[in-house]
Amino acid sequence: MKQNYFTKKASVIGRWIATTVLCVSAFAFVWQGAFFSNTAAMANPAVNLIATADAGDRVQSKASEDARRAKNFIRDTADKVEETANKNARRVENATDDNGSFVERKAKRDRNTIERRAEEDAARTQKAVDNTKNAVERAVDNIKDAFGK
Repeated sequence: MKQNYFTKKASVIGRWIATTVLCVSAFAFVWQGAFFSNTAAMANPAVNLIATADAGDRVQSKASEDARRAKNFIRDTADKVEETANKNARRVENATDDNGSFVERKAKRDRNTIERRAEEDAARTQKAVDNTKNAVERAVDNIKDAFGK
């Protein structure tokens, strides 16, 4: 159906009104956003500083605890990789008839390589965990120092 002159004007006016209402409501929402903030915290900032110092200690202890857990997980994973490599080497050894066959020697070399790489990867990952933990603790210390705590 083709719109006539009056329905076209009404449609355009309706779109302008809807856009205006949307923009005004967005401005009002942003303007009144101060009601959503915690103004009571501004009344006594010393309470927040004490809470910040306590939060810093909690963050540091949580970082240490998480680092310890991550390092244990990394160590367990490396142990499981080494255990699996040993199990596979034993299976190859049991499957071959000749002692010292090419396949058996290859399986043992692969096992040694896998164990060495697992240890290297575990050590590197644990070092990265320590570096991350230390960076978090330094950042918390710097923030505490900035607030004079």
